[in-house]
Order: sequence, then C-alpha cells, then structure tokens
Amino acid sequence: MKTIWSNKLPAVQFRIARPTDQLAKVVEFYRDGVGLEVVGSFEKHDGYDGVMFGLPDLSYHLEFTQHIDGSPCPAPTEDNLLVFYIPDKEARDSIVQRLKDMGYPESEPENPYWKKAGVTIEDPDGWRIVLQNSVGLGK
Repeated sequence: MKTIWSNKLPAVQFRIARPTDQLAKVVEFYRDGVGLEVVGSFEKHDGYDGVMFGLPDLSYHLEFTQHIDGSPCPAPTEDNLLVFYIPDKEARDSIVQRLKDMGYPESEPENPYWKKAGVTIEDPDGWRIVLQNSVGLGK
C-alpha cells in the first residue's frame, strides 16, 4: 500500500494534467529535452491520447493529453511555471544546451527571482519551465 501524505489530505498520488494540440512536440520537449521519463501513455481513450512523465516517480507526475477534436491550451501568463530544482549546475546547463539545440532558447522570466539561479524556457505550447540550480525547499 502506498503511503498517504497526511491525515488532512490522504492522497497517495498527484497528477498535473494539461491538454495540448501538439502532443508529439510536447513529448519530445519533456522526454528528449528536459529528460523526464515516460511512466505511462494511452491512445484513443474516449478520443484522447496521452503521455505521463514521472517527477521523479509515480507519486508526482505530469500528464499531457490531446483530443481527437483538438485540445488548445494557451499558456495563461509568463509566470505560470513548472520549476525543476537541479543542484548540479553542469547537469542543469547540459539540459539547457540540449533544449537550445532543439530550438528552445532561454526566455526572460517575468519574475526576476528566477533569473538568479534559474533558466526559464518555453515549451512548444508557450508554457514555461524553470531549471533552477538549487537543492530546493527546506534544504
């Protein structure tokens, strides 16, 4: 049995799901560019195709879906972010270079905080990620 997070919220898994109209490009960005592992996928489920990426395991994961009739999902603002904390600067810089080589250059963050130790990059849909050179919260 999976461990629950707390008695107030007895969840055992958390998924962030987002539609897209360009699933193949989004998969390429997050799998080949960012380096996330595909932990699941499905095709033609009630008109939907989808891919899930582990963060870093199944307890936390991202899901991107595309509907047969279209699934537009424009980014709402430049400050809606997925932040990846990467303590190893060389590893972070390698990911940045890999994404740049794929055609995804660094973007100027809306919040200047993210520029101090982070690199902001837009995915194919214009949603932003930050590759933050930090050990993260509480460390």
